[in-house]
Amino acid sequence: MSPFRPATWLPGGHLQTLFNPLLRKPPSLQRQRVRMTLSDGDYLDLDWHGSTQQSAPIAILLHGLTGSSASLYILGQQRALAAVGWRSVAVNWRGCSGEPNHTARAYHSGASDDLAEVVEHIHNLNPDQPLFAVGYSLGGNVLLKYLGERGVDSPLHAAVAVSVPFRLDQCADRLQVGFSRVYQSRFMRDMLAYVANKKRLFQHQGLDAEYARLDVLGSLDGMDSFWDFDGRITAPLHGFASAQDYYRRCSSRYFLGDIRLPTLIIQAQNDPLVYPHSLPESNELSASTEFELHQRGGHVGFVEGLPWRPGYYLERRIPQWLAAQLADTPSNGK
Repeated sequence: MSPFRPATWLPGGHLQTLFNPLLRKPPSLQRQRVRMTLSDGDYLDLDWHGSTQQSAPIAILLHGLTGSSASLYILGQQRALAAVGWRSVAVNWRGCSGEPNHTARAYHSGASDDLAEVVEHIHNLNPDQPLFAVGYSLGGNVLLKYLGERGVDSPLHAAVAVSVPFRLDQCADRLQVGFSRVYQSRFMRDMLAYVANKKRLFQHQGLDAEYARLDVLGSLDGMDSFWDFDGRITAPLHGFASAQDYYRRCSSRYFLGDIRLPTLIIQAQNDPLVYPHSLPESNELSASTEFELHQRGGHVGFVEGLPWRPGYYLERRIPQWLAAQLADTPSNGK
C-alpha cells in the first residue's frame, strides 16, 4: 500500500484537523439503526451498514468526544469498509444519537464497561463472524483501555485506535494552549448543552431521581476548561474522587502494556489536541501492538490528495490492515 503523503495544501496540524468536519462533503449512506438496551436500563443506538452477507466480518466503530455515528470520519470509514465487503456498526455513546439518554450517567473517556457490553452483544448476535473494533480520539482511548483490561478475554480479533489522548490530564492542559483553546471552547459548549438538555428532559418527564443526580452537581456556570467540567461533572457523576483521579484511572497510556490482541495505533506528531510527550514510549507497548506515528496528519485528519480530489488515508489504511488481520485468523474462528 502506498504510504501516507499529507496534503501539501493543508500545512500544519490545525488545517488537517479542521478540513474533515468543516469542508468535507458528507458521505451518503443507508444505515439500519438498532437500539441496544444496557444492563442498567439505559440504551445505545447502533447504526449498521455494509454487506448483507451474514458471513461478512464486522467492524465496530467508536466516535470521539461530542461526535456521533454521523461524524464524517465514521461515515467515511463505514463506506470504505462496505466497499471491501465488510459490515460495520457505528456506536453512538450514551446520549449521542440525537436524543438524551435515560439516565444521569453520561459517556466518558473511560467507559470501557459500555464498550464491553457492545462487544458481547454483537458477538452473541453474530457468534461465527470475525469481530474487530476501530476507535477515534475518545473512542480510541476507551478501546485501548478495554483491550488492556481484558487481555485475551475478548471476542475481538484485532483493533485500531486513531488520534488517542493517551494522557487525559495532559490533553486537558494542551487544550488550554494557543489555537487549541478554540477546540476546548467548542467541546465545552457541546458538553454543557449535553448535561443541560438531560436536566430539562428529566424535569419535564418527572424522572426525579435522575434529575436529582444531575442537580446535586450544582450550576453549570463558570466552566471553561476540561479540568472544570471533569472535576465538577464527570468525576462525581461517575464515582471518581476528582478530575485527577478520573484522568489517572482512565488514561489509556496506563493500559497499553496489558494489550494482548493485535492492535494498530495511528497517531500524528502534530496533533493539536495531544502533546508529543503524551505519546507512549516503545517500551510501554505490548508485543501485539503496532504504533504508526506520522509527522503530520493532525487530529483524526490524515488528509492526502489534491484540493479538488482529497483522499483520506485512514479509509485506505484501516481496511487494509484489518484485512491482513482477517487473513491471519484461523478458519475455525478466533
